[in-house]
Amino acid sequence: MRAHLVLKNDGGIEFQAKGDSGHQITVGFPEDAGGKDSGPTPMELLLYGAAGCTGIDIVKILEKMKAEVLEFEILIDGQRAEKHPRRFEIIEIEYIIKGKGLSEKNVRRAIELSQEKYCSATNSLNAEIRYSYQYENI
Repeated sequence: MRAHLVLKNDGGIEFQAKGDSGHQITVGFPEDAGGKDSGPTPMELLLYGAAGCTGIDIVKILEKMKAEVLEFEILIDGQRAEKHPRRFEIIEIEYIIKGKGLSEKNVRRAIELSQEKYCSATNSLNAEIRYSYQYENI
């Protein structure tokens, strides 16, 4: 996997990033860091990636369990260290799932499998991952 970032220094620091998928995104920085606040920050992108990775795992695992996910929200909160490199020390993820054929057992198991076995993004981070969930069987 490869990505290419190009600095756009036209009145504020930002990068244009493009990966193997061919999709392009602007990586932004807040104004107090010399940026133009023109896109998600690198740390926000880490959270988006972690949430998206675990989210797709959970949907696919629940589908294999014959459940149908109708609505799914992920709330993710990263707590950063006070001192540099200001990494995420704790990441809390809350899953809110509504669907058909859901049970406490299969929702919990899908989340555990994602966190312990399948999600490359969360398993690449040097942070304690905590999670909680709510589900509603419709």
